[in-house]
Amino acid sequence: MNTYYFILAACLLIICSYLINLFTNKRGIPAVLLLLLLGIGARELLQYYHLSYPVPQSLVELLGIIGLIMIVLEAGLDITITSSYQLKLVKNAFLSALFILLLSAAVCAAFLYYYLHEPLINCIVYSLPFSIVSSAIVLPSVSHLSDWKKEFLVYETSFSDILGILIFNYIIAGSILEVSSISWFFGSIILGLLLSVVISLILLYLLTHISTRVRFFLVFAVLIFLYAAGKLLHLPALVIILLFGLLVSNFQNPLFTKFRKWINSSKAEEVHHLLHGVTAETSFIVRTFFFFLFGFSIDIHLLTDVQVLVAGSFIVLLLFMIRYLYLRFFLKAHILPELFFMPRGLITILLFYSIPSSFRLQQFNEGILLFIILATGLIMTAGSLLYGNKDIENINDEIPVTEQV
Repeated sequence: MNTYYFILAACLLIICSYLINLFTNKRGIPAVLLLLLLGIGARELLQYYHLSYPVPQSLVELLGIIGLIMIVLEAGLDITITSSYQLKLVKNAFLSALFILLLSAAVCAAFLYYYLHEPLINCIVYSLPFSIVSSAIVLPSVSHLSDWKKEFLVYETSFSDILGILIFNYIIAGSILEVSSISWFFGSIILGLLLSVVISLILLYLLTHISTRVRFFLVFAVLIFLYAAGKLLHLPALVIILLFGLLVSNFQNPLFTKFRKWINSSKAEEVHHLLHGVTAETSFIVRTFFFFLFGFSIDIHLLTDVQVLVAGSFIVLLLFMIRYLYLRFFLKAHILPELFFMPRGLITILLFYSIPSSFRLQQFNEGILLFIILATGLIMTAGSLLYGNKDIENINDEIPVTEQV
């Protein structure tokens, strides 16, 4: 095909994505779900005319990794911690992400084990991607919520991504019950946190002292490099990304007073605004192409398989019930619409396709992956639209807002 046709198609896709964002922004509908459906529709249209353009899986994975980094960085830049209220919110969001992730993985693994009769460890590996709430879908879809609900979901989904990746990498590394493996796992987290603080301060120092106009994509290159290096060394690379964003957005916090003799506060604030804009634009572009190409690369006819419908429906039901039970009886304050914000997306896709061959389930139908992504996206859409009814806010009124953390 003529190169100019690809250029026209890419530009048309960006325009469509922008219009989709305008339509969905205030309604809470996940724009990426519509992009996914757009990709599926484009594939079906081309097949109708007997045309085929295979999408390299490596391209989808590359876009997914860059998109993940941009989305987590954008989440960090959006968060400002100024009070003990927000610290409690962070704690509750972390516990919510951790326990829902672990409970969901355990229950889904048990279901796959009894349903497919394959090794339990393989079932656990498969269950983890399905148990991670997608920040790539949630973060762009919470602008219509109240501040405290929005902040809770931003923290929860970011923690869900990071914890899910950490646990997934730990399990596929093997020897999960050995003392040396457990020691390395927790040691890598501590090392990752220490490196994150040091690297974040160095990057912010460079951004406030480099006088050239081209500097932000240099930082992106460094962050992507650190993420890739961290993955190869089995370090929590996403923590570096998140903490850098948190440092930039919270540099006015008294905690960083002693660093202000090297880093000017006003310049740090300027960097925050500029970096936030560049990150938002970049993540928008990457997210657009990733979800469209993923939709373009999958066969929608997989959803007609009875096994896909039965197993997919059961897994989604289990995920929904676990989220409801935890939010209702343990967290209590965050019920609606947080209950519905359980989409699976970018991380689920990336981890699923990175499962080593030694952990593969031979009888698993990949259509289940597509079903879970579409079903959880539709659940989130339904919850967002339902939340437009002001009466729903009264459900949380049994606990005062100031105590809902």
